[in-house]
Amino acid sequence: MTFFAIECKIIVCGKKYNPQLCRTKRDKRVVYLVFSSLEFIFIFLPAFFIAYAAVPQKYRNFILFTASVIFYGLGVKKPVYIILFLLTLLLNFIVGQFIENAKKTKKLWLFFGVAFNFWWLIFFKYWGFLGENINALFKTGLTVKDIILPIGISFYTFQNVSYIADVYRGTVRAEKNLINYGAYLTMFPQLIAGPIVTYQTVAQQLRTRTHNIRLVEDGLKTFTIGLGYKVLIANQLSGLWNDIAMIGYESVSTPLAWMGIFAYSFQLYFDFNGYSLMAIGLGRIMGFEIPKNFDYPYLSVTMTEFWRRWHITLGTWFKENVYFPLGGSRRGPSKTLRNTFIVWLFTGVWHGASWNFIVWGLVLFAIIMSEKFWTGKFLNKYKFIGHCYMILIIPLTWLLFAITDFERLGVYFGRLIPIFGKGGTAVLENDYVTSWETYRIFFVAAFIFSTKLPEIIYKKIKNSMFCALVLLAVFWGSVYCMYKGMNDPFMYFRF
Repeated sequence: MTFFAIECKIIVCGKKYNPQLCRTKRDKRVVYLVFSSLEFIFIFLPAFFIAYAAVPQKYRNFILFTASVIFYGLGVKKPVYIILFLLTLLLNFIVGQFIENAKKTKKLWLFFGVAFNFWWLIFFKYWGFLGENINALFKTGLTVKDIILPIGISFYTFQNVSYIADVYRGTVRAEKNLINYGAYLTMFPQLIAGPIVTYQTVAQQLRTRTHNIRLVEDGLKTFTIGLGYKVLIANQLSGLWNDIAMIGYESVSTPLAWMGIFAYSFQLYFDFNGYSLMAIGLGRIMGFEIPKNFDYPYLSVTMTEFWRRWHITLGTWFKENVYFPLGGSRRGPSKTLRNTFIVWLFTGVWHGASWNFIVWGLVLFAIIMSEKFWTGKFLNKYKFIGHCYMILIIPLTWLLFAITDFERLGVYFGRLIPIFGKGGTAVLENDYVTSWETYRIFFVAAFIFSTKLPEIIYKKIKNSMFCALVLLAVFWGSVYCMYKGMNDPFMYFRF
């Protein structure tokens, strides 16, 4: 596949890319009304904000709730999933009331709420995986149907569970207004791919929040930056990873294999960070302060630090709802080891119903524990060595994340490190040269924007006309690319 990124064109097998003809089976499960789509930007969003601004403040949660349900409904494969989504909303709202008002049955209601939420997550996300492994292990003949995953189920399940858990702990009061709770849970900026917003974070904002021109302006700027990250960097670098898949892992050179996994690493970061920034920007326009989800993770010197900076809201959720309830690090090294193991096992499982995600989580656990007990102090002291270490370890861990088939994973690893592979020759001896010439501008952009330098510059010029013109160029450049078919689904929709 040859990709001309400047012109925002994709050529597949000699023909111009057609999204309708090139969707995979996985694509059938993703939402088509995504933030990086013309339909969302020019139809849904203007209609929503006109309605949102036209009504008094006391009715804005209702508008937000209604629009969010419509947004979700446009993306689901089966209408029954809308009913399931609303059912979980209603039940968790009721369970919250019972937990707060009950005296002797609080734990029982908490257990019921947690079990109800996770049952649906297990059924839709893991039932097929469990059935396949039972068949393989016990030589049974269970019929395993391909169940379509409801979009965003991992995210809204965690939000529901965190809400009833916080009510149980007494850190928040149970919400008495169903519309307010509905607006919290269904809030379309963060509904289908996070960040994971806890009720505690927005409880006060659901009742009263500030709306002004400054927040709207700041929100639009943040949204535009996120859109640029997604469309102009992530989508462009995805071309290289797709090129390698089409060539075949066994047929690429070692330099190209490394370029590919670096491209995937940057793609994943700018895809998910781009979505998070768009969510934060949209929330800010509506008067909500959605929490930060990334803090320049690729500047980390240890994997421990990396996971404090990456998907911050998910890490916070596991810390508050799994790690601390288990005892955290207060009960000695052995219990700390156990609790950390459980957290990373759950982290792997949460990301996908496949053994590669479980292995990925356990590998991260091993790395983080080795840093805690042996290498962490050294890497933090000698930061240059720490950065070099992370440059290698980050893409290698993402490789486990990216390739679900272990045989193909082994082939790719063998191309990265030929000494562990079966050998073989690349189809083109200098394949990496051509790829570098095509994608180098996006690698450079990805490297620069993964550092703090752009943010430092942005803070100094954000109120200037020059900044406004640059962001306008980013916006319309992104629109042009989307018009040409570069509106790839967000990678985290499958979770």
